[in-house]
Amino acid sequence: MKIFNIRHRWRGSAQCPISSSPKFFNTFDGVFKPTLLTILGAIMYLRVGWVVGNGGLVGGWLVVLGAVSITLATGLSLSSIATNTHLKAGGPYAMISQSLGLEVGGAVGIPLFLSQAFAVAMYIFGFREGWLKIFPTHLPLLVDLLVFVGIFAIAFISAGLAFRVQYLVMVLVGISLVSIFASGEFWQSTQPIVWVGDFPGSLENGFTGISFWKVFAVFFPAVTGIMSGVNMSGELKNSRQSIPTGTLSAIAVSVVIYLALCWWAARVASPEALVSNYTIMVDRALWGPAVLGGLLAATFSAALSSLVGAPRILMALAQDEVIPKGRWIGKLSANSEPRRALLLSSLIVLVALMLRDLNAIAPLITMFFLITYASLNLVVLLELSLGLINFRPTFKVPKIVPLYGLSSCLIAMFVIDARFNLVASTIVILIYFQLSRKPPSYRRPGDVRSGIFEAIAQWAAKRVMAMDLTNYRAWRPILLVPIQNRSELLGEFRLLLDLCQPEGAIKLLGLISHDSVPDFSQRLKGYSASLRRRQIFTTYSTITTPTDIPGLLLVLQSLQSEFFRPNVLFLKVPEQATDWEYMPIIFAEAQRLEIGVMLFGLHLLAGLGRAEVINLWLTPQLDDLPISEKLQKGSINLAILMSLRLARKWKGVLNLISVVSQKEEVMLAKDYIEELRDLCRIPNKAKTYILVGTLDECITYAPQSDIDLMGLPAEPSYDFVCRMVQLTGSSCLFFRDSGSESALA
Repeated sequence: MKIFNIRHRWRGSAQCPISSSPKFFNTFDGVFKPTLLTILGAIMYLRVGWVVGNGGLVGGWLVVLGAVSITLATGLSLSSIATNTHLKAGGPYAMISQSLGLEVGGAVGIPLFLSQAFAVAMYIFGFREGWLKIFPTHLPLLVDLLVFVGIFAIAFISAGLAFRVQYLVMVLVGISLVSIFASGEFWQSTQPIVWVGDFPGSLENGFTGISFWKVFAVFFPAVTGIMSGVNMSGELKNSRQSIPTGTLSAIAVSVVIYLALCWWAARVASPEALVSNYTIMVDRALWGPAVLGGLLAATFSAALSSLVGAPRILMALAQDEVIPKGRWIGKLSANSEPRRALLLSSLIVLVALMLRDLNAIAPLITMFFLITYASLNLVVLLELSLGLINFRPTFKVPKIVPLYGLSSCLIAMFVIDARFNLVASTIVILIYFQLSRKPPSYRRPGDVRSGIFEAIAQWAAKRVMAMDLTNYRAWRPILLVPIQNRSELLGEFRLLLDLCQPEGAIKLLGLISHDSVPDFSQRLKGYSASLRRRQIFTTYSTITTPTDIPGLLLVLQSLQSEFFRPNVLFLKVPEQATDWEYMPIIFAEAQRLEIGVMLFGLHLLAGLGRAEVINLWLTPQLDDLPISEKLQKGSINLAILMSLRLARKWKGVLNLISVVSQKEEVMLAKDYIEELRDLCRIPNKAKTYILVGTLDECITYAPQSDIDLMGLPAEPSYDFVCRMVQLTGSSCLFFRDSGSESALA
């Protein structure tokens, strides 16, 4: 008993006590039989003749083979998935969610569950039509309700009883097929075979044909039954073996039967008779009642299989808490039956029965099946494309199989009904976004989405590396932010956000010395998480070094080979003058490596103030040079770009301030600023100030700001940066260009 409890918990159903061992099914009972009987349903008996009547024998075969090719590709794909892992309960939902995450799995699984539930009602309606052929005076609603009660009772007792009932169904279907092919009209037919019909045109005697795709749309639901066996994934003795063998065998047998029935229909009646008489198989069979019995048995079995499968999808969704009240719905009965999920599924079926006609939403049900098929093919296509070692199915398929399955499903969705395709896709997308809002703890680890995004990133990286990486127009700030082991991101945290949002990135570098604080790595992780929550692409790493500065130089050099290499080094002004001795070395190395520098001096009292007023100090370049060379000479490109980003983020005031030593230079400096305003596209509301005197003198009567931006001198000193912070009475940000940015771009 203890062994069973462990296994049961692994399957995700540990919430309820189990008093008896669950029933596990073999390939024939659990997969082949329910799949085959669901495919051989009402459409086989009532629409094969109509298909041949519209398209002729060859046209009918093309419709059948076209529809089967989609399910065959999907069957091969899900067989590949099934042989790669031991599947839990939920069938296609489990397959999709294990690879693409619970959000995608739930977005596909919820509509699939509803489709299975509505399909039960549709099969019951099909049963009723056959029943009324025999007993035309019976009340339709009463027939529907009695059939529903019957299949509900069987499913409620156990799936094992449902599968035993299907043995009788299989016998009745087999007898009906024998009666059809034993027909004397088939063997002694003198009816000329119409090999190719006239889909879009007109046949003789005034009959108007319909298009190939409309015929395809009517027939396609016949082959959507391949999920009947897959839905039992959690209750198979060996899902890796049973799902491929059972599903593909059922597809193979069913396609032979359908092709043979097309041949039978083409021989026994004219196209006009085939199109106008939906019960042609009953009328032309050796014994018509046997065919009616097969029709009733097939529709009953299809409804039963769907009512057995739907609760198992719902149970898996509930146990993963994809739906509300998941823990309650996901509990199993004493004999491991999902009876709570069955009750909820049956309630949905009962509501659908009360609608009395599901023709209006039947295409929507088909769309949800096609979306599920497309998702399964997409899973295999992605897994094959990524080449991950963890995808090692024993049943291997070439990449063309899932590619064909995916593209065919998408095409079929459009040609069957473009409107319902839009509705179904919208529903799936809305569910996905709703599930995406759940907390990170809800998401299932181990899916392949990270591998997908990594592959996309690698593909993009290869393309970008082959291009010119000094594209000024594509420049964005990628900041390398060193953090010492006893430092905190105080005032600079807000500044980093404002400088990098929305498209910038930050690399946090933890510099750990031998006497580092114990929780430094966790603190660094917390900083990174805080930035990510604010939609900043952030990574972090740590390096242990005897002194911080040599470690930083080493990192600067090693990051040059990275694709998303930092283009700006963000530093803080040291607290003590003795720590400044390494700064010129860092500045020189950054310049050699073509990395810009931002040196932040935080005013201990003012901080960032109200985050409204920005002073950008511009050294006037009065030489007769092109504007691009003036910007490079003044090393002011980075400062202009960052001031514009801050002004946009803060929605504040930008002051352009220039200092000249003589009044005669005022007009030249003003012309320079005006040229900058025009070519650098600086907002008109920015104000210009031309001040005369020394820098220290002019700072005292410049507008008070919340932050001052200015260039670093060629040989900056600790005294200079500290004096600027003190004189401005605000935090200061000092810049040096890398050469890879341009304010003119």
